[in-house]
Amino acid sequence: MPFLLFLSEIVLISLSGVMAPGPMTTVIVGKGNKSPHAGALVAVGHGIVEFPLMVAVYFGIGYILSISYVKTGIALVGGAFLLWMGIGMLRSVRQAAISKKDDARSPILAGILLSLGNPYFLIWWATVGAALVLRSVEFGLVGFLVLAVTHWLCDFVWAYFLSALSFKGGQFFGQRFQQVVFALCGVMLLYFSGKLVFDGIRDLLL
Repeated sequence: MPFLLFLSEIVLISLSGVMAPGPMTTVIVGKGNKSPHAGALVAVGHGIVEFPLMVAVYFGIGYILSISYVKTGIALVGGAFLLWMGIGMLRSVRQAAISKKDDARSPILAGILLSLGNPYFLIWWATVGAALVLRSVEFGLVGFLVLAVTHWLCDFVWAYFLSALSFKGGQFFGQRFQQVVFALCGVMLLYFSGKLVFDGIRDLLL
């Protein structure tokens, strides 16, 4: 049961992060106008950057992240970052919109460059992502591998969905669909923000 709860936590936090509107969302939708598979290729480019980063975080935590003060610090910073993202997403519910700008670069290269050039992506893995990696260590190497694959699959599925939706005509769902998605993600981000902070303080006091 603990592992299944951890797996659901990975999925919900990953989807909440990847669904947040940003430059990558814009490129996926823009390229989706020409190919329904563009999102999948962007996700591949994103994975080329993300998998090595996840491995680096995994091998970099070790003793350092076993220190209670470090674990609490990561939880507090990660919780604050999720809180900021959640509030921002809820504020954008009334203005939810995705512009359809085109990008001359290949989808895979676009995924690589957008990942490397996105400071929020790096901050996410240094805070929220690091907290997930720390949790995965409780289940050994298998836990980390499950985290890595599941997180990327969430990226892949959502990116593929966006480009396919754009290719077939996202206007069918319209702005209301985006608003519902943003509202749900915002609420989930607030929940996990509180959970991270609570767990971090609890670990420090125990």
